[in-house]
Amino acid sequence: MDLPDLSSVSGNDLSDEQLRGILAQIDLDITNLLRDGKLSALRYGTPGEQGALTDRAANLRSLLEARSMYQKLLESRPTWITTQAGCCS
Repeated sequence: MDLPDLSSVSGNDLSDEQLRGILAQIDLDITNLLRDGKLSALRYGTPGEQGALTDRAANLRSLLEARSMYQKLLESRPTWITTQAGCCS
C-alpha cells in the first residue's frame, strides 16, 4: 500500500560511498540504454502493458538529470585533504 505522506519515513544521509555507488549504477544504466540499440524517440516496451511504454531519449534525459543531481550532492560535501610533510635531513 502506498504511503499517504512522508511523516512516517526517516533515514540517514547518504554516505559518499553510497553516492558513488548510485552514480556508478546510473552510469551502467546509461551504458546499457545506449548499447540496447539505436537511441531514438521511438517507443519501446511490452505491447499491451499499461504504462510500460516509454522512449529511450526520455529515459536518457531522466538518467542524466538524476546523475547531475547526485554528482552535485557529492561535490557539495566538505572534503578533507591530508598531506604528509617531508622531513629534512
